[in-house]
Amino acid sequence: MASLYLLIPIAIVFVCIAVGIFLWAVRSEQFEDLERQGYDILFDEDDPEQSKPQANKKESENVS
Repeated sequence: MASLYLLIPIAIVFVCIAVGIFLWAVRSEQFEDLERQGYDILFDEDDPEQSKPQANKKESENVS
């Protein structure tokens, strides 16, 4: 029973810290644009025109 007098206040402190961190994240707009990072991976903006000349250059070097 005596341990509950110690564990309950510690648990309340941890909950307050977690709520404080969550509120800080919401106020600093950490959760504003959750989908952009996923779309950045799917729709990579590599330009295929730039990669073709490099591949042709490597092939010509191998032939020489």
